[in-house]
Amino acid sequence: MELKFFCPRWGCENIKPEEFFKLAKLQGYDGIEYAIQSNLPSSIIDEIFNIAAKEDMLLIAQHYDTNEADYHKHYDAYNAWLWKMNGYKPFIINSQTGKDFFTFEENTALINAAKKFSQDTGIKVYHETHRNKFSFAAHITKEYLQKMPDLRITLDASHWVCVAESFLEDQQGAMQLAIERTEHIHARVGYEEGPQVPDPRVPEWQYALNRHLNWWDKVAERKKLEGAVLTITPEFGPFPYMVSLPFTQQPITNQWEVNAYMMQLLKERYS
Repeated sequence: MELKFFCPRWGCENIKPEEFFKLAKLQGYDGIEYAIQSNLPSSIIDEIFNIAAKEDMLLIAQHYDTNEADYHKHYDAYNAWLWKMNGYKPFIINSQTGKDFFTFEENTALINAAKKFSQDTGIKVYHETHRNKFSFAAHITKEYLQKMPDLRITLDASHWVCVAESFLEDQQGAMQLAIERTEHIHARVGYEEGPQVPDPRVPEWQYALNRHLNWWDKVAERKKLEGAVLTITPEFGPFPYMVSLPFTQQPITNQWEVNAYMMQLLKERYS
C-alpha cells in the first residue's frame, strides 16, 4: 500500500499560494487538498495548478459550494464545476455533493453526473460524508451505498458522529459498508456534540481519537490487501470548527501543528 498525505488549504487562505505549497512540501505532505469555489476565476485556478506542478505536489480539487436550493439550478451548477475541472486534471476530486433535503432521486442524479464525468475524463470523484449534503448521516448514506454499488466515498466520520450524537455503536452495518467503499480519508476527529475535538493530542480526547483510528485502521487494512493507494487529508479546521477563547477569538491550539501531528501519527501507524 502506498500512502499519500494532503495538506488542507482550508484555514491557511491568508498565506499566498506559492508560499503555502512550499510550507506543505517542507512539512512532508505529498500534495494539497484545495477547495475551489465555483466563481473562482480561471486565472487563479491556472496559478494554483501551475504552482502544484512547479513544486511537484499532487492536487485534490475539492467541490463544496454548490448551494442552490432549486434542484435544476443546482444540477447545472454542479455539472459546470465538474467539467471546469476537466481542463486541469486534478489527482482526484473530493466532492461535497447534493443537499440533505433533496430527494433520493435528485441526489442520485447528481452522483450519476459525477459518475459520467469520471467515465468520460478518467478523473475519479469521491463523495465526502458531510453534514448538509446527501451523505449527512450514516443511515442515510447506507441506502445510497446499497443501491449504487460503484459509489465511492471520502470518509469524514466526524460529521456522522456529530449528527448521530454517538460513535455509531448501533449502526455498525452502515459503518462497515462505508469503510468498504472508502477511497479517501479526512482525518478529523469528531465527538458526540461536535465535528472536531479541541485537540486530539490531549488525554481527555483520546477516547474519540481511538474510535476514529479503529475505523481508519479498517480502511488501511483493506487498502493493504488491495495493494492500492490510500490518500489521507488531516483536516482539523479553523474557527468555528476550532474552539476559540471568548472575546479575543484566539484559537486554543494551532491548526497547522494539529494536522501535522495527525499526519505523523497515521504515517507511523500505516507505513
